[in-house]
Amino acid sequence: MIRKLNGLKAAGVAATMLFALPATAAECIAPADPGGGWDFTCREVGRLLSEQGLVDGNMQVTNMPGGVGAVAYANVAGKRADDAELLVATSTVGITQIAQGKYPAGTDAMRWLAMLGADVGTIAVAKDSEIQSLDDLMARLKEDPTSVVTSGSSGAGGWDHIRLLLLAQAGEVEGLDQIRWVQFDGGSPAVTQMMGGQVDLVSTDLGEIKGFVESGDIRVLALLSDQPVSAFPDLPTAKSQGYDVTGYNWRGFYTGGEVGDDDYAAWVDKLKTLYDSEGWQETAKASGLEPIWRGGEEFSAYVAEQEEQMAEISRQIGVIQ
Repeated sequence: MIRKLNGLKAAGVAATMLFALPATAAECIAPADPGGGWDFTCREVGRLLSEQGLVDGNMQVTNMPGGVGAVAYANVAGKRADDAELLVATSTVGITQIAQGKYPAGTDAMRWLAMLGADVGTIAVAKDSEIQSLDDLMARLKEDPTSVVTSGSSGAGGWDHIRLLLLAQAGEVEGLDQIRWVQFDGGSPAVTQMMGGQVDLVSTDLGEIKGFVESGDIRVLALLSDQPVSAFPDLPTAKSQGYDVTGYNWRGFYTGGEVGDDDYAAWVDKLKTLYDSEGWQETAKASGLEPIWRGGEEFSAYVAEQEEQMAEISRQIGVIQ
């Protein structure tokens, strides 16, 4: 357990008390129904934490759907803010909701532990598109923001849309609210429609369109990652082309805002040990995630920056005031 027994000075008393305590294990809340990303994150990380002896016993997984994570957020803030044995799965989707005021509090209400992996944002066009490069795309949008029909699997103001707008913002495109956006039910249907000429560009996760990349049916203008990805090392990043933008759909965890520093640091250490393990590296890659680590204060700063960026973009396109 992360919590420690304090004030037990006599070894005999300590042994007696320890024997009397029921066996407990850490808990992970998946803020959604079984299946899907958050549930996967809790169950796979929980399984590996238990297998590697980083938590006592089997980690309990609790599904708490509602409000795209807002119900779990409110529950932790109101009832379990100091529960040092609690993890809650989250992702970029959750931060987008927070930035748009759809959660009961901002990111400062929780302590952000770590991200362990991510699907990487991808900007792609059809292989025969007249848009030849990222610079070409930005030039077209700067000249006329309505000239390119863009698409993805989220609605206007969702993460696929926002990371495209962050890229456009880095390219000094004005009139972000004029960029045309079409929502499809997933990255793969968006690519199919793009190949048929209905839209010009797709912004989505690399994992969703991996098959199209492998077949050569699309041209990837940029990956929104810090570094090239292991599966496609030759694909260019936006950063390598002079656009300082990342667009990870990351998977990670927070805990309650009143959890103490020692317990917080212990969780970060355990998650880093898990991240470095062969078990997690294999599990992440098998599920289409790129293993990426940000932990502790670095991760907290990253989350706060994401919240601010997403809120600014959301205001510019009228999603929030």
